[in-house]
Amino acid sequence: MDRDEYAADAIKGDDEALIARIQMDQSRLYGIAYSYMRNEADALEAIQETTFRVWNKRRTLRDPKVFTTWMTRILIRVCLDEQKKRRREQPLNNELMERDTLAATENGVDRMDLAVQLQKLPAKYRMVIVLKYYRDMTITEIAELLEKPDGTIRTWLHQALKQLRSNESYGKEGMTVEWE
Repeated sequence: MDRDEYAADAIKGDDEALIARIQMDQSRLYGIAYSYMRNEADALEAIQETTFRVWNKRRTLRDPKVFTTWMTRILIRVCLDEQKKRRREQPLNNELMERDTLAATENGVDRMDLAVQLQKLPAKYRMVIVLKYYRDMTITEIAELLEKPDGTIRTWLHQALKQLRSNESYGKEGMTVEWE
């Protein structure tokens, strides 16, 4: 059976087909979850929550061809929800970490890395960067996943890269990093 056949059977209620279909995308799901959650345990927990939501809502999916996109969208929402929850629970720790990072950068002791800069971007820009450069998705695939026009995704990508370039702190003074 191919991916669409497994997805169609899963939508009809076949648990084994659902498991097989999810396993086909497990490395992609893990990569996306890890890029959002930044550690293995949280990424696996996000995948587990996504699997639960997919299992509960599988009968609502009408087109088996969009199963991967649908599941990825659920995963991204799970990750964003978890990040919001963490920000509400520990605002003091985030402020201390930002202060320490800024102090280290101002003193020239340590340079901010790309991961820290990505975390400073708005969620929509960060999402586009992660999907485009870490998950190798095309603009069209990202637009379909996020249910936005291609032009919007291109604008978000351009704005994200512009912000990353303006906050750049890599290499020697005056050097720039080419993103495209």
